[in-house]
Amino acid sequence: MTAQPTRTAIITGGAKRIGGAITRALAADGWHVLIHCNHSRAEAEALATELGNASVVAVDLANPAAADIIMATCAGLPPARLLVNSASRFVYDRIEDFSPAEFDIHMAVNLRAPALLSRAFAAALPDALDDPALVVNLLDAKLASLNPDYFTYTLSKIGFEGLTELTARSYAPRLRCVGIAPAVTLVSGPQTRENFEAVHGLNPLGRGVTVDDIVTALRFIIATPTFNVQTIVLDGGQRLLGLPRDVAHMVKDDAR
Repeated sequence: MTAQPTRTAIITGGAKRIGGAITRALAADGWHVLIHCNHSRAEAEALATELGNASVVAVDLANPAAADIIMATCAGLPPARLLVNSASRFVYDRIEDFSPAEFDIHMAVNLRAPALLSRAFAAALPDALDDPALVVNLLDAKLASLNPDYFTYTLSKIGFEGLTELTARSYAPRLRCVGIAPAVTLVSGPQTRENFEAVHGLNPLGRGVTVDDIVTALRFIIATPTFNVQTIVLDGGQRLLGLPRDVAHMVKDDAR
């Protein structure tokens, strides 16, 4: 008989892409997974049915009440001990043309939501734990070598990196908080498959970051209770190239 999970992992944006891979990995590792989604309700429900040890909560992270809704869904589940802030808004703009509306929605989804959710997650923890609970924030390798593309997205991730340290400082010893910052991993936004293939391995190692790399980093973090505050950057050393633009703009793409 398969043992029932004794702890819950919350994964925002956990229905597909990188979030979906994280959901599958954690379920395989014996966690009950709470899959957060917004527009991907059908995919989330199908994944939860497939995995068995999973639940779904659908809410727009731009809603200031989203954190409370997500944590309320944990009632009746095994205790929540892991939060993976994976969901992200990713829309192209520049400082020359960004709109206040797009700026606000990036900050709401990519920064305010994980801040509120981390706070609510920490508040639900007992005063004493044998091992600290864990928040893992999905950052971006471009923070190690900034460029001006995706202006409001990048600003939100700069704030998100700061939130990672502030969360760790605020809630120790009951909670540790770390980051994983991958370079381009999957085709994103308006990027074409041809463009992705051309730039995926644009780093000193000549090999692109994969979803499996992110999952491996997450498993290392979970298994290493003294790993705290720091961020694992998965970029094959791309920062050493000092790219002047986002990697997707380093080769010609007729779609842009």
